[in-house]
Amino acid sequence: MLNSAISLGRAGIPVGFISDFGEDHAGDLIHSFLLQNSVSTEYISRYSNGKTALSLAFLDHQQNADYSFYKIFPEERLSQQLPFLQPGDIVLFGSFYALTGPIRIKLMEFVRMAKSNGAFILYDPNFRTAHLGELNTLMPWIIENIGMADLVRGSDEDFRNIFGVSDATRAFNHVNAAGCPILIYTKNSQCVEMIGNGHSHSYQVPGIQVVSTIGAGDAFNAGIIYALLKSKGNEKGIPESLWESMITHGIRFSADVCRSIDNYISVDLGNILQIAI
Repeated sequence: MLNSAISLGRAGIPVGFISDFGEDHAGDLIHSFLLQNSVSTEYISRYSNGKTALSLAFLDHQQNADYSFYKIFPEERLSQQLPFLQPGDIVLFGSFYALTGPIRIKLMEFVRMAKSNGAFILYDPNFRTAHLGELNTLMPWIIENIGMADLVRGSDEDFRNIFGVSDATRAFNHVNAAGCPILIYTKNSQCVEMIGNGHSHSYQVPGIQVVSTIGAGDAFNAGIIYALLKSKGNEKGIPESLWESMITHGIRFSADVCRSIDNYISVDLGNILQIAI
């Protein structure tokens, strides 16, 4: 979510990051970086009785990442006051943070409040193979998260790990059964498929020279949000007329990230996007 927030901030979108991290050097770097990229830190909680969580990513020969996680958290987390949302606002949540027991009650209270107030909810499961051993325990929470969303955006790897399926149609069947009406299914460099409300479209992904795929999905999420806000289409329901714009911007954001070792769009693209709003 931090990667997505940085991309949105660089694109000129008013965005805040809701999370918690330590009062340590790593936390200071994150806090400063958010502010430098126009991301509000008003809803950040800093703790002293733990360490900022770290994730190390290691690229293989195809520039895909394998991750190692290092976490020392305090007992009480996400203790800050959370924002009051309304129609026109967008909530992006997901990854393992959305499946973390110590914060889940408050997180879900926030998402339910946002949904009931008319905010648009986007969920990205981002479920890594490192957590497959916990899948049976986590599955009810994943299903609940999907059911809260107006739109789910996930990769073929996500749905292979979670539901054991390898195509968009079967992934959508699971997503729809959980209560979400629309799925965006990204399939690396092959294609992007969008399914929902009786419609289905496939979009080709232009070939590029890939430096790193880390953050590509996060950038795609930011592109979706940028398109929704630009078109004023972030109310409940997504008309088919907006699909192409959402996917086009998602691919554009993602491709820009894949061309560098950064996990968010470049400042140059951000400046172009700010002019286009």
